[in-house]
Amino acid sequence: MTVSAEIELQSFVLLRLGERRFAVSAKQIAELVAPSRVFRFPHHTPRLDGVILRRGRIVPVCDVSEALLGKRLTSRRFYLIAVRNYGTQREWIAIPVTGECELINAEMMAAVESDAPHVGGWLSHDGDVIEVLNLDTLTPGTEQPTSAQAVTPPTVEARP
Repeated sequence: MTVSAEIELQSFVLLRLGERRFAVSAKQIAELVAPSRVFRFPHHTPRLDGVILRRGRIVPVCDVSEALLGKRLTSRRFYLIAVRNYGTQREWIAIPVTGECELINAEMMAAVESDAPHVGGWLSHDGDVIEVLNLDTLTPGTEQPTSAQAVTPPTVEARP
C-alpha cells in the first residue's frame, strides 16, 4: 500500500531584518515601497514609530526589529506594506526592512505551543529555517500591553 502525501506549497515574502530573514504570507502583503517621511507624534504604543502616507491612507509604521532581534535597527531599505487584522477590520501597516525581499513558494510547518506568540509557523529555504511571522500578535493593536510586555521583548530561540 502506498501512501501519497500531498505537499501544499504557499507563497511567502522573505524579508531581512539585520542579518536574519523572516517570512510573511504573500496573501498579507499589499506592496513594497521605498522609505518615505515618517510622521512622528507623542504616544505610548510600543513598536509604533509613527505613520506614513501611502495611496491616500495613513499607514502606521510598526518597527518589529527590537521584538525579533533584541535590538532596534535604524537603517531602512524598504517598507513592507502588509495587512493586519484589528478585530473584525483589516488595516495596512508598514514594516521597516533592512534588505531585499524575495517571493518564494514553500511548505509551512505549523508552529507549536512552545513557540513565541509571534511565530505563525516555520519554513525551510536554502538550508535555513525561517520564522513565519504572525503580524496580528507582533504588531500593536487595540489590546493594552502590560508594562512587562512593553519593556521586555520576547526571546527568540534558534531552531535546529
